Amino acid sequence: IKQYQGLAGRSTNEVLQLYSARGHQQRSYVLTQLHGAIKKRLKQDLKSLHSFALELSKDFQRQSKTYLYQVLTAVQGIQMQNEAMQMFQIKAFDLEQTLQEVTERYEKEKQKRRALHNSLIELRGNIRVHCRIRPLLPFDAAGHSLSQDGQRNFSEKVTYAADDETVLVKCSRPGHASINKTFQFERVYNASESQDTVFADVAPLLTSLLDGYNVCIMAYGQTGSGKTYTMLGPQLEENTPYSTENESELGIIPRATQEVFRLISEKPPGSYWIEVSVVEVYNNEIFDLLAKDSCGKVFGVKRDVVTTKEGKRDVPLLMYETVENASEFLHLVKKGLQLRVRHPTLVHAHSSRSHLVVTLTITTVVSGDNLAGISWEDEQTSQRLKKEISWTFPQKMRENTSTSSSRASSPAHLEATEKIKQVKTRLQLVDLAGSECVGMSGVTGAALRETSFINRSLSALADVLGAIAEQRPHVPYRNSKLTHLLQDSIGGDAKLLVMLCISPGQKYLTESMQSLGFGTRARQVQRGQVKKRNCPLPSKAK
Repeated sequence: IKQYQGLAGRSTNEVLQLYSARGHQQRSYVLTQLHGAIKKRLKQDLKSLHSFALELSKDFQRQSKTYLYQVLTAVQGIQMQNEAMQMFQIKAFDLEQTLQEVTERYEKEKQKRRALHNSLIELRGNIRVHCRIRPLLPFDAAGHSLSQDGQRNFSEKVTYAADDETVLVKCSRPGHASINKTFQFERVYNASESQDTVFADVAPLLTSLLDGYNVCIMAYGQTGSGKTYTMLGPQLEENTPYSTENESELGIIPRATQEVFRLISEKPPGSYWIEVSVVEVYNNEIFDLLAKDSCGKVFGVKRDVVTTKEGKRDVPLLMYETVENASEFLHLVKKGLQLRVRHPTLVHAHSSRSHLVVTLTITTVVSGDNLAGISWEDEQTSQRLKKEISWTFPQKMRENTSTSSSRASSPAHLEATEKIKQVKTRLQLVDLAGSECVGMSGVTGAALRETSFINRSLSALADVLGAIAEQRPHVPYRNSKLTHLLQDSIGGDAKLLVMLCISPGQKYLTESMQSLGFGTRARQVQRGQVKKRNCPLPSKAK
């Protein structure tokens, strides 16, 4: 037995060799022993396999419970996160609603504050100053893009609109820390704001025009800063008619005219008519851009400005054309612009070398009880109106306007009654020539002389504002034909809006700072409350 006890643990080849070496009887015995050993081994393997399966099953159950717990925990966490997310969404919605309400209240309060500020400006007679910063343009990078020291990029933007009332300027010098300077104005427009936005803040002044106030809007800034674009719109080819198809590009002058005629259309027919004059101040001389020769051809004629007996400024023999709609007005402006002096400079290829003054004179016919307390334009007009026996709207007088050239030719034939008078108000739209140093413009010869006159007239304008701000006994209006021509508007006889136009590049920093300084000084001017043209005068009412 001991001899065959190890058969079950031997390999198949060893068992076969051992089996073949024995006899038949011994072979049977070997098979019996082998069968028993295999059976015993199988039972042991089955028992071990059963134990392993039980352990595996228990382990699987434990792991399943663990994983199920983890899944349930994760699901509960997701549900809690969803609930928290919903709560956050509700809170965010509430915050958005609150923010919207606060923003609306802020805007309302801001409008109220601006209205109160405008009322304060009205009472003090302050000059409104708006500032428009144009975008960077391709010609800003023309020429040298770096300074001589190589530390400053001339095409870099340094002037920004911090908000709708603040201009931020980044001033830097080589070897010095950058300094930020801020300037406050009634309204600041960034580079992306449109012509529509600019005019929306100008339009309320036009309502004042029909309420009996004179209005003056002037654009100030260096050449290429966007003055003419702001006032007129895109530059036009000489033979191209003034088109109003692209309304979004129109400037203040065409928009203001359209708005004035729209406001007049809401009034009784025949109660208003409009005359227009276009002049330029070139080399300290005034030129009438609507004057015609004997053949009817328009050409610039030199005029002069005088002070009347009533203390008002007037330009004798100045041509006034009566217009009945915005198209006629724009046609006249177009003819005047063709005569305006322009010369190329290093700053701009089509630099305007003169100050353009477009004046709309609105004559209002007042009758009946509305005359109580109305002040007349002048005593001569009063006497003439009393003697007239018929009233004819300007249409019949238009033939005379082409040959007449003084204010006395304005169409006004009124009834012979004590209760018909006329009140005149003026809208002056001024596109000033560009302010820049001679080194920046790079001009020589005759153009250098033009630049000298431009700078002197703008300096005279600054001197006048300074004298008014300091309440000096003498204001030097006569130092320049420009200030003499605009004396009534600057001196407090009109609601005055100055539109500063600024180039944002480092290249123009000096000129931009000069323009911003001019606007800051203009804001400080207190001229007293602007007088209404039909303000009550008891002595006249009698």
